[in-house]
Amino acid sequence: MTTTEIDMQRVGEFAQQVAGVLTGGATAALMVVGDRLGLYAALAGSGPLTPTELAELTGTTERYVREWLAQQAAVRFLDHDPEAGTFELTPERAAVLADDDSPAAMIGAAPMITGLHRRTDDVVAAFRSGDGIPWANQDPMIFESAERFFRVSYRNSLVAEWIPALHGVHEKLQAGAYVADIGCGHGAPLVLLAEAYPASRFVGFDIHEPSVVTARRRAADAGVSDRVSFEVSHCHGYPQDGYDMVTFFDAFHDLGDPTGAAAYARASLADDGTLMLVEPRACDELASTLREIPTAALNYAASTFLCTPNSRSQPGAAALGPLAGPARLKQVLADAGFSSVRTAAENDFNAVYEARP
Repeated sequence: MTTTEIDMQRVGEFAQQVAGVLTGGATAALMVVGDRLGLYAALAGSGPLTPTELAELTGTTERYVREWLAQQAAVRFLDHDPEAGTFELTPERAAVLADDDSPAAMIGAAPMITGLHRRTDDVVAAFRSGDGIPWANQDPMIFESAERFFRVSYRNSLVAEWIPALHGVHEKLQAGAYVADIGCGHGAPLVLLAEAYPASRFVGFDIHEPSVVTARRRAADAGVSDRVSFEVSHCHGYPQDGYDMVTFFDAFHDLGDPTGAAAYARASLADDGTLMLVEPRACDELASTLREIPTAALNYAASTFLCTPNSRSQPGAAALGPLAGPARLKQVLADAGFSSVRTAAENDFNAVYEARP
């Protein structure tokens, strides 16, 4: 028999690390509860509140609210005054938790964590079989969260930073361009572009019909249905109408055949058209991504549950993953026949690539 000596201090430190991870997962579930019930919204700007006061404001039961508040104070989301028995959400934290329209909003990501847990058995089975899981088979909370979370970056950066970073695209859109978005989901980027560029026309394509129905409703609610339409179509099957720009917003890495999809998009462009590819920011080497990308752990979790299974459910099964890195993505675009590919813009979460025929 051999005896392995264990450094119990390191064991304890790692146990605390794991406890923190488990606490994060549990907290995400309670973030969904707070979001659904309007607890964060009621706390925002209200100053210190007792559990009874918050329950009265939100039409909820004080005993449940009391427990929720205690947990939120335990993870330092809320400040607790033991003498007054109150809890407070500071303005800085409210900017992250209480308002989807805030440029710092992250509350929209919480339902995604719940959605991942609901598909654990499916992912375990996929690990064993190697089969894919189509996007349509994911929990509906995933669709909600993808729209809410990604919309924050689009609202902050799309019109103000990303479009101006592309050669001549802003001017084309102002004058009146024709744009197709592939894998449009609930349509958030096209609605934002239609609001900013009323002279242009936009069409979104997605294979997931319920998402297309939602996108049409979003366009109607925003009053841009006259210049934005959404259709059910595959990334290799939409009309090749000579678009001034074709876009992929956080969808390219989910495709089974991204090279073929990019080649099809190239054939769909006008001679002087532009392909705009928005992907999560990553490095070319795993070690660099782990070191330099703050969202790497979350992105790899999403890739394991969502992106890789989705790609493996399609012909080609390329499974790029959301953190493929710029070199890999640029090579895919070059293989698709684009003669000019460059990184046009970056922020903490996204990289924007411009490709020209």
